[in-house]
Amino acid sequence: MRKTLTFLLVVGFIVLCLVLGIQDRVAAQNETQKSSGFDTTITRHAQQMIESGRHVFRYDTFGSEAFWGDALQVHKAIAGEKNGGVGGGVSPKTALAVGLKVDVDALPEALKQQLKEGKVDLDDPMTTLALLKLNAVVGVTGFFDKEGHIRSMGIQCAFCHSSVDDSFAPGIGKRLDGWANRDLNVGAIVSLAPNPKPFTDLLGVDSQTLKKVLASWGPGCFDAELDKDGKALRPDGKRACTLIPPAFGLAGVNLHTWTGFGSVTYWNAYVAATEMHGSGTFYDARLSDPKQYPVAAKSGSSNMRGVPDRVTSNLAALHFYQLAIPAPKPPDGSFDKRLAAEGKTIFGGKAKCATCHVPPLFTEPGNNLHAPSEVGVDSFQADRSPTHMYRTAPLAGLWSHAKGGFYHDGRFATLPDVVEHYNSTRRLGLSESEKAALVEYLKSL
Repeated sequence: MRKTLTFLLVVGFIVLCLVLGIQDRVAAQNETQKSSGFDTTITRHAQQMIESGRHVFRYDTFGSEAFWGDALQVHKAIAGEKNGGVGGGVSPKTALAVGLKVDVDALPEALKQQLKEGKVDLDDPMTTLALLKLNAVVGVTGFFDKEGHIRSMGIQCAFCHSSVDDSFAPGIGKRLDGWANRDLNVGAIVSLAPNPKPFTDLLGVDSQTLKKVLASWGPGCFDAELDKDGKALRPDGKRACTLIPPAFGLAGVNLHTWTGFGSVTYWNAYVAATEMHGSGTFYDARLSDPKQYPVAAKSGSSNMRGVPDRVTSNLAALHFYQLAIPAPKPPDGSFDKRLAAEGKTIFGGKAKCATCHVPPLFTEPGNNLHAPSEVGVDSFQADRSPTHMYRTAPLAGLWSHAKGGFYHDGRFATLPDVVEHYNSTRRLGLSESEKAALVEYLKSL
């Protein structure tokens, strides 16, 4: 009887194993079928969107050459009189000095060797034209005729929102997509335009006044509302531009820009059609208000319908790519790890930073806007936005865009200045050691 029972148990165990094995194989087959079905479609689509979006971000001008080249004629100022343009031209040294970057991966090996050996004339505008022909100037595309003469130029998203790692030389290296180019002096570049009439006519000022305003911006600062409200300077006479923000770490973040005009893809359309002056569609009825936006109401930039539309079809892929760009990690040794650990506790506790900068997004999930009084600053820039508020800026990767200061206008030169601002306005009562630890934590994000 015992032998029979043992036999039955063994047989039962074998049958159970067979059944479980069959179930595992069926489950594996089902998973394979799923991964070869719509799951594969999703994965393939995601990869295609990233690749397409990267190309748009780096190389698509959206037809902006009709403005920067054909209208402003900036390409003629780059070429110089000796190369069929006007003036002295823009040499590589000058281009690097105003913050333009060079993609080292676009340079032939022979040219890189010549650069290392000092055999390339960096004071000659012809060298700049050669770099443009190689598509090596980050964010700028030159258009050349069959004889090799530059006939126009356009810009891309990467113009403001990319840098390089300086791995070859200062300003020359591998691309860093999404990084705010705080070296870029947009005002100085626009001032090169031989024909400033598109701006002077729009704003109703002479070229001298325009250049004065552009000169006030300085590196890393750009005014994306000037052509909407005409406010060239703050009431106190200081510059009205805002610091170029990063375009990384945006996944999960609701509103974009310092004052939360709209989402990431809203801002892409806004910039592509109204700032880069590409040919495309952009609509926002809020900008038609003649009291808040007199220039936009007159120009019609609240309802752009460029033909052909080179913007709308690229927005999805561009958005997808930007959401895929992570915030960069700080370099080893750039912060005190022990103090940063203490600062993390203070960030979420006594300092109450995490109330608004909610980890791991470091902004609020939901409507991440605050009144100027909550932030403890004036309302000038907020009132230029339809929201009349300031967005809680995400903090991840903060270390990578410290140049130029902090907050929308760089009013705080250092992180200790930012911490002290909140310590005093919120009456946090932080000790010097606690403030120091909090700064190290911010540097670690």
